[in-house]
Amino acid sequence: MTKKSLIFHTDKYKKIAEKIKIFLNSQKDFLSVRTQNSPRAVGDAIENIIAENFKTILGDLINEYSPSFARRAMADFAFTDKDGFYYVVDVKTHRLDTKFNMPNLTSVERLSRFYEEDVNYFTLLKIDYLIKGTKVIIRHVIFAPIEFFDWNCLTIGALGWGQIQIANANVVNLVSKNSRKKWMLDLCDTMLEFYPKEIGKIGERIDRFKKIRKFWEKKKD
Repeated sequence: MTKKSLIFHTDKYKKIAEKIKIFLNSQKDFLSVRTQNSPRAVGDAIENIIAENFKTILGDLINEYSPSFARRAMADFAFTDKDGFYYVVDVKTHRLDTKFNMPNLTSVERLSRFYEEDVNYFTLLKIDYLIKGTKVIIRHVIFAPIEFFDWNCLTIGALGWGQIQIANANVVNLVSKNSRKKWMLDLCDTMLEFYPKEIGKIGERIDRFKKIRKFWEKKKD
């Protein structure tokens, strides 16, 4: 087995993104007047089309393909390549004329466990689109592992162990062929800075509810 994915450490991932863009733009209109203004409906439709056709789009790059996961799973579909690397793919759709969007990517704890195996790739398929009537126009597609996403466009949300988020879906910076080791070390540094701040917030909340309790202790029943 090669040490690194040939998809992500050559330009194949860029070609895949372009093939997905061309494929989606070649589809007949799949929205109705009722669904055209619902980002969730549009996102679900795009995700379903890709999941149904992803094996065809990638062709002989895929060895095995799993087209669907449970709603709370880490990704939307997965595949292994001919070298035995395992890719879980999380589809994120973004309507470009919305002002602000902070999509959740994955739990820091879940990703840390997943990346204990070098053959695993947590892959983001980010699709930027516009709507004209009932037609979806795909403007840009990113197909890349999370470690290619620069930390200057990511943030951590306070959910569970911490949730990696894109800080602003309109601004995404990629570092092509970035080192996973470096990215994971940056993740550790980010979390070691994040957690003490959360501890401070919890202390403030404890003090707040101590005051609230004293207030209610003085109340007549």
